[in-house]
Amino acid sequence: MPRRVMEGVVVSTKQDKTAIVRVERRFLHPLLKKTVRRSKRYHAQDADNAAIEGQTNTIRESPPR
Repeated sequence: MPRRVMEGVVVSTKQDKTAIVRVERRFLHPLLKKTVRRSKRYHAQDADNAAIEGQTNTIRESPPR
């Protein structure tokens, strides 16, 4: 099964070797026929602590470590 690749914005870099990335998705509401935006936060590994808040990053799904 292919691994999902998601693009999002770095929200927090306060944890060591971890960056929190907010991924936003847009979809059409089934009843109202209006575009709705939903976001989810993912914890991404950042071994070099290179991520900066506000930066756009691409993250890839992987099995738990």
